[in-house]
Amino acid sequence: MKNNDISPKILSNLGIEALNAMQEEAYSAINAKPNVLLLAPTGSGKTLAFLLPILSQLVDNQIGVQCLIITPSRELALQIETVWKKMATGFKVSTCYGGHPIQLEIQSLSEPPALLIGTPGRIMDHMARRSFTVNTIKTLVLDEFDKSLTLGFQEEMAAIIERLPKLEKRILASATANIVIPEFTGITNPKTLDFTEATEKANDALTIKSVISLTKDKIDRLFELLCFIGSEQTIIFCNHRDATERTAEILNEKGIEAAFFHGGMEQADREKTLLQFRNGSIVFLVASDLAARGLDIPEVRHVVHYQLSVKKEDFTHRNGRTARMNAEGTAYLMLYDNEPPPPYIVPTPEVLNVPKNHPVPKSSEWVTLYISGGKKDKISKMDIAGFLIKKGNITKEEVGLITIMDFMSFVAVKKSKA
Repeated sequence: MKNNDISPKILSNLGIEALNAMQEEAYSAINAKPNVLLLAPTGSGKTLAFLLPILSQLVDNQIGVQCLIITPSRELALQIETVWKKMATGFKVSTCYGGHPIQLEIQSLSEPPALLIGTPGRIMDHMARRSFTVNTIKTLVLDEFDKSLTLGFQEEMAAIIERLPKLEKRILASATANIVIPEFTGITNPKTLDFTEATEKANDALTIKSVISLTKDKIDRLFELLCFIGSEQTIIFCNHRDATERTAEILNEKGIEAAFFHGGMEQADREKTLLQFRNGSIVFLVASDLAARGLDIPEVRHVVHYQLSVKKEDFTHRNGRTARMNAEGTAYLMLYDNEPPPPYIVPTPEVLNVPKNHPVPKSSEWVTLYISGGKKDKISKMDIAGFLIKKGNITKEEVGLITIMDFMSFVAVKKSKA
């Protein structure tokens, strides 16, 4: 496959000039083979790698769902939907997940989309309700399917696949190599595209440093590190939900504005926190491994391993949050004095001598405003920007990222004008 086989308009809509090597090879393989296993790290463009060949398989004017994409989290489902909508293909997409009224999804499915994206539990719910017809689905994608297994979705995924009698193409996508393909997928001898090792070797933009703490809790050293980093987008990883909340609370007490993010939060709170981090209203995010992959978080310059991950795969996924798309980034390993790094980290990264006298980072100059109207109310980004500029008497530069949902919207504005 060559780039000129893809509509230049789609590439323009996505803001890219050409596909990378992984995307080109995936396009050819998925179009040619019935079963494909795509392995590529977070941030490598894996979502687009399977969406483009899916587009080439869709049939115009066909009633019914043609492709089903299963994801382990609502955040990943929404990210895939966002990429598809940027492509502006003309084919309808619907996304189904828990945490909001199912009636909204049933209404959307009454006019079947060509592409249906969803989490295992919610897709099973719709199958039980017969919200959509399964006989038209010919392509199945299990994205981050190893994560779905880890989260305990095996029964739901097996039941979904069992109810898809007309499948012709099955695609498994993951950021983790050396995985075992479950028998229930119906996949044997797939065409395997493994870009994990090649991408890791090619990623010279990532710098890894060790930060040594003289105390076991490491919180004072973390504070000094964040003061040294300054007001740049940073994710601080912890292994447990309680630790994310406790760490964020202590940082706030010390004068650093930080938010926490983990799977135990209400979905609306998770979504709002992620949105604020994405638009720059939040600079420091203390997160569990839920934030390590499957989320659209651009321009993260720093990753801090406050609590070290047990598995190499989780360590790699965390680091995948930075140094993406040729940008530079740094990962910091926080170690107790004389504590060796985990055995999967070889050699031991160079120690960063963090000075103690840097000032507390300034809080973000942005704040997020809530607007009680969205796409279903026919509100556009231009409407919001125009209103703020004309009625709010602010400049274009003082309006940040605008996010529009079905019934609500959010916009970042300079805190001085809020």
